[in-house]
Amino acid sequence: MTRPVLLQAIALLPDVDRHLAETYTVHQLPPAGPAREALLAQHGASIDGLVTSARAGFDQALLARLPNLRVISSFGVGLDTLDVPAAQARGIPVGYTPDVLTDCVADLAFGLLLSIGRRIPEGDRYVRAGQWVQKPPAAFPLGRQVSHAKLGILGLGRIGQAVAQRAGGFGMQVRYSGRRPVAGVDYGFEPSLVALARWADFLVIATTGGPETRHLVNAQVLDALGPQGFLVNIARGTVIDEQALLRALQAKSIGGAALDVFEYEPRVPEGFFALDNVVLVPHIASATVETRKAMGQRVLDNLSEFFAGRGLVSAA
Repeated sequence: MTRPVLLQAIALLPDVDRHLAETYTVHQLPPAGPAREALLAQHGASIDGLVTSARAGFDQALLARLPNLRVISSFGVGLDTLDVPAAQARGIPVGYTPDVLTDCVADLAFGLLLSIGRRIPEGDRYVRAGQWVQKPPAAFPLGRQVSHAKLGILGLGRIGQAVAQRAGGFGMQVRYSGRRPVAGVDYGFEPSLVALARWADFLVIATTGGPETRHLVNAQVLDALGPQGFLVNIARGTVIDEQALLRALQAKSIGGAALDVFEYEPRVPEGFFALDNVVLVPHIASATVETRKAMGQRVLDNLSEFFAGRGLVSAA
């Protein structure tokens, strides 16, 4: 039997890439340029499946070069770089990897929350620089207690709910905002994000990315969060007006921020680097051995189920 032909837009884990190469005929998609054009011209019509990721994505222009494409399998949960409507218009199912990364992303959200509230990275720098020896014991600034604080969550989907569950262990009060109330939860719904920010001690961003949520967290929301409030983003960098956040941190009109994602990754505004009231990590929310292995397996499972004539394990 002829093996299905895949176009792989980005290298994944070595074990996943090895399995793909052993199971399918795989063509690696070069970066933009003559080599990419040549590959698409030679092989585009033979491609059955596209393997991509939330980072590499795909657009309508690429789909147009793949006239016989039958399935797409993406590594990641983000859909904002994937032109899902264009694929659906051609009847092409799009697989992705939800569920398997929920716990790790929620874990990091709480790690960031604790880090910025309790000034953990700042304290680490303080000790490493020898300042603990040089200054009086009371010189290091006080942090914010996390237990029993008020937690606002923007977006109470899988990850938002996992964050809220973890908050229960800290005795936190939880409210959330989103497009509509979520059925079956006991947390308070606040339709106004500004009102939620005004109420919260910590505001965690767990909503989807894309045009509908672009700069949803703007200067007005940050003003409402105020100098005693902290912002945590493990969603998409585009949800926050990054320049407004930078100004708020520089003016100390919010207490601080902890960010796993940025608007133009991997480029981060250099103004953040000089500030002690922000924690910056390089989009590592799902970056554990266990979760990345599970994500890779889901990419493989979505493909194998499709080519076996069954539905995708998880479709967008």
